[in-house]
Amino acid sequence: MARSHVRRLRTGSAAAAAGVLLTGLFAAPVSAQEETPPGATGTVARTVGDARFETGPCPKTADPVAELEGARCGTLTVPENRAEPGSRKITLGVAIVPAEADKPKPDPIVWLAGGPGDDAVGEAKMAIGGGLNRDRDVILMSQRGTYSADPALTCRNIDEFNARATGLVYDAPSTEREHVAATKACREKLAASGADLSAYNDIESAADYADLRTTLGLKEWNVYGISYGTQLALVYMRLHPDGIRSVGIDGILPPSTGGSAVTWSAAKQGFDGVFKACAEQPDCNRRYPNLSATFERLVRELEAEPVTTTITLPDSEKQVKVVLDGGALVNWMTAATHVAPQVPAALDELANGKPQRIAEQWASGKYSPQAIGRLSHGLVYGVFCSEWTPYETQAEALAAGKKAYPSFPESVQAQAPLLTFLRPDCDVWDIPAAPRSIRDVTKSDIPTLALSGGFDGQTAAANGPYVARTLPNATVVTIPYEAHVVFATSKCAQSIAVSFFDTPTAPNTDCLRDLKPPKFEIAP
Repeated sequence: MARSHVRRLRTGSAAAAAGVLLTGLFAAPVSAQEETPPGATGTVARTVGDARFETGPCPKTADPVAELEGARCGTLTVPENRAEPGSRKITLGVAIVPAEADKPKPDPIVWLAGGPGDDAVGEAKMAIGGGLNRDRDVILMSQRGTYSADPALTCRNIDEFNARATGLVYDAPSTEREHVAATKACREKLAASGADLSAYNDIESAADYADLRTTLGLKEWNVYGISYGTQLALVYMRLHPDGIRSVGIDGILPPSTGGSAVTWSAAKQGFDGVFKACAEQPDCNRRYPNLSATFERLVRELEAEPVTTTITLPDSEKQVKVVLDGGALVNWMTAATHVAPQVPAALDELANGKPQRIAEQWASGKYSPQAIGRLSHGLVYGVFCSEWTPYETQAEALAAGKKAYPSFPESVQAQAPLLTFLRPDCDVWDIPAAPRSIRDVTKSDIPTLALSGGFDGQTAAANGPYVARTLPNATVVTIPYEAHVVFATSKCAQSIAVSFFDTPTAPNTDCLRDLKPPKFEIAP
């Protein structure tokens, strides 16, 4: 998720990647009935209905992406709003990374990014690094509104406020006013550009992917979605099932439950997973007993009396003020499940008057260049404000916080993790609700791999069995000791996913037997 999707805490500098190779062969349109031969996907211009694929340069990326060298690239042009006759056209960047095999399988894999609001093209390193292009091409398309699409509905002012807000009391009324003002300014900027903000949602995006498959001349393909991309994948396979051979979903966000309640439930499950793993290791349990109780006590104490400190940003001499209150600690913990071995020691340091580690992680992620100017807030609010908030009341959201953590102050319970001030944001975003059918469960016999992480505090592992109830050909796998989006960090998850696309009804899960818990950091 974007507000629902947390970028991993930085543990070191990423190596600079090589530049992007710009390629493309132009050809005359061919009929939609002609299928593209294996290995040639993305080399022919083609129009189907109102959609057109054209070859051309690779989409822009915020950072060099070596995995795009040699990719076949172009753009998909589609109507911005298919419900409006004469709607303007928008373009979506497309990159097709060739299979490593000399004779690739004819059914490629299309990658659906997280967020909402992340650009799939920028996630090529994750997709290719996990081996998805072993014997299939991998297709990455910038979802409408994202960084390499035109228009790109990014709002740097929101990202800059989110960084500065780490120096404010997280859930204070004054912070809410500034937060909503930043959202309103973003909306006004995007609306003034001519964007139809009601057209950036799962219904239109699902149709975009259906159009991409047909304009590429593909009889069928496979889908792999991560985080928010799982919600889009489930909508896509319900609305446009034709041509989908199999679907992998990783870090699962069911469209039928999207909102604050499921976010609170996920946080509780993920946090408990980390605390339980510590308790099961004698050294960790001895040094950090009753970790869950320590965490809840710290949330209460910080909400009553926030701690203020100053940190130096990584790779910089810039110093910034950081305020840690109860809400900030909950949201830090949601991200910190990605560095679970540090969590017990970090909480113990905070309990003993040393907030620096948590403050540095909390602020540095927000100030990171990867967090500024890249997320499509137009898509974030387009999805959440049409598909989530209209179908969950404020009372239901608060009740979920109370159920998950009865001991938390109400000011913390009122703001679901990663969705702070979402309801007032959506009030100023002011777009119509999506049809209630957007909340329908997906019923499908398409073979599906439902992958989750045992430490996932963003989209709980329980969501795998939940979606599988109506997917009779689903394989549900939980990778223990892993956080949100297991494909990014687990070799076992990667091997399961690759085997799934070979045999979608019987993926090889033998690697699960060899997984061991992490070794928690133990302070003297």
